[in-house]
Amino acid sequence: MIGVYFSGTGNSKYCIYKFLEEYQGSSPAYSIEQDETAAHIKKNDEIVISYPVQFSCIPKILHDYIVANQQLWKGKKIFILATMGLFSGDGAGVPARLLKKYGAVITGGLHLKMPNSISDDSLLKRNHKKNLLLIRNAEAKIHKAVIQIQNGNPPQEGLWIWNQMAGLFGQRLYFSKKTKLYTDALKINSEKCTGCGLCKTICPMHNIQLENGVAVSANRCTMCYRCVNKCPKQAITLLGKKVMQRYDINQYLPNSTKAGNP
Repeated sequence: MIGVYFSGTGNSKYCIYKFLEEYQGSSPAYSIEQDETAAHIKKNDEIVISYPVQFSCIPKILHDYIVANQQLWKGKKIFILATMGLFSGDGAGVPARLLKKYGAVITGGLHLKMPNSISDDSLLKRNHKKNLLLIRNAEAKIHKAVIQIQNGNPPQEGLWIWNQMAGLFGQRLYFSKKTKLYTDALKINSEKCTGCGLCKTICPMHNIQLENGVAVSANRCTMCYRCVNKCPKQAITLLGKKVMQRYDINQYLPNSTKAGNP
């Protein structure tokens, strides 16, 4: 088994490595941002996919990756990890339905509540202690899920028709336009921006460029919140108008298990 993931601020990456560690000691995981990932998918029959839910849907970048590599999924046995700030209904079910369209066999799904990475909105903001508890609970849930899988009874969270209805009427019906296309809503405060270029370097969509020493956003943001949380001057916002509480999974990990770049 190998892992394939997309991660904005590290939650989904951390969870997939924790899953693989519990499942078989250690296994490689590859970001969809890496050129070699498709080759690894082609060579392996068992895959676990991890991603962050957005408005009960999948990020546009992941949707496009699945579609662009549709020939790779036929016959693959896939387990899906969906990380979320609160609720998604069918977080695992949305990519599952898309992958099944291209011949994948979905073996199960797991929903993992993690600290919220939307740093420019007051919704779901928690203190350090509560965020740490969320991570510990997610780790315990992963441990339990792996035991279920090893016993031949993998969890099926988000994969049933009633989960699909919950996701549809809970969020997707009202916010589907937010993930259907890439967005041009990313805002960069030119007065705060120092032109360090960090946002340009870490953007998975190459959506940010430097012009006259200032970062400028285009119209292909996938709402991963990586740049918003990493900007040293808090000059970038997306859904809100002011950065309130930046988030990075590494704030909660010991040095020996830092997640590194998403």
